[in-house]
Amino acid sequence: MRRILVLVSGILMLALLTSGCKIAMDTHADSGRTVVIDRGQQFIIALGSNPTTGYSWQASYDEKMLQLVEKTYEHGDQSKGVVGAGGIEFFRFEALKKGETELTVFYKRPWEETVVEQKSFTVIIQ
Repeated sequence: MRRILVLVSGILMLALLTSGCKIAMDTHADSGRTVVIDRGQQFIIALGSNPTTGYSWQASYDEKMLQLVEKTYEHGDQSKGVVGAGGIEFFRFEALKKGETELTVFYKRPWEETVVEQKSFTVIIQ
């Protein structure tokens, strides 16, 4: 019994130590928000989306200041298994050099000019 207790205690201690080493990544969704980040760090823009309608978010940004690391889509928890239900698009960016830049995202169909929604973010890289 004591061996099991020591083993469980060791596992818990290891989990606590390693969880403290994780780097939190800020997630933003509100238009007009200012993102303050250090050079070399990453942040996420998370936006509601429904690609089954043909609409998706498209980003416009200065590639000298920001690098798009990854763009992904996840179904919402309530929409799993529901045909035509939406989810969330995630844009993960890395800050490349110090300064201030604008990041704008447009919700539209890629083959149409009409923008349904637009959100802008000011990014300050320290």
